[in-house]
Amino acid sequence: MRISIVNPNSTRSMTETIALAARQAAARGTEILAYQNDAGPASIEGHVDGALAVPGLLHALAIAERDGAEAHIIACFDDTGLEAARSVLQGPVIGIGEAGARMATLVARRFSVVTTLSVSVPILQDNLERAGLAPLCVSVRASELPVLALEADPEAANAKISEEIVRAIDEDGAEAIVLGCAGMADFAASLSVRHGVPVIEGVASAVKLMEAAVTMGLKTAKRGGYAMPGPKHQGFVYPEGMIVHPEPLPDAEPAE
Repeated sequence: MRISIVNPNSTRSMTETIALAARQAAARGTEILAYQNDAGPASIEGHVDGALAVPGLLHALAIAERDGAEAHIIACFDDTGLEAARSVLQGPVIGIGEAGARMATLVARRFSVVTTLSVSVPILQDNLERAGLAPLCVSVRASELPVLALEADPEAANAKISEEIVRAIDEDGAEAIVLGCAGMADFAASLSVRHGVPVIEGVASAVKLMEAAVTMGLKTAKRGGYAMPGPKHQGFVYPEGMIVHPEPLPDAEPAE
């Protein structure tokens, strides 16, 4: 099977780290196709970065599906563009935020997320609420590490994340920890050993969930909320490769 993983930001070294983590998690026979949003910001930290990343992300995902990917992973813990992606792709799509949180519910009744900056906390809380996972998440903690600092000084980053894990366990009662950034993937195993709780990273979680979805032959529903977008006024162009309704939907009024 072929599964795509798309880095919504434009930092090449992070794309390479994400691709390696995905390939290490993949089963034999799973091909990981890695893509990067060259039109996106260098990192995604908050609503503005996320909004700016979406058009290029959708373009990259459309190319991935054209290249034969049967399922897709958005490699940002904010789950940037997830709902839009599900509306334009045939294969199942998951973000690493939802994937990590869902995996945590298999091994613990209460989990915490440790992410990068405080600006991301409300976004993650909203995503957990939308996914129905908020009641099981006892806290979303920010390490106040910029995304790019995870690669610049991994040792210092690991130490900061570890401090927040201690607080999540001791103060919030977390039984498992979800690492809230794709750039933290390399830290999961050592942090789990150090703190004696499951520490889950979203890249591996997403790979395993999408492998299961492909094995089950699942596709994204195209009725209701994830229906393909309809045509727009003359001159408006969707990102290249995106699948849309070729004709107006039934009973649709033509745009002025």
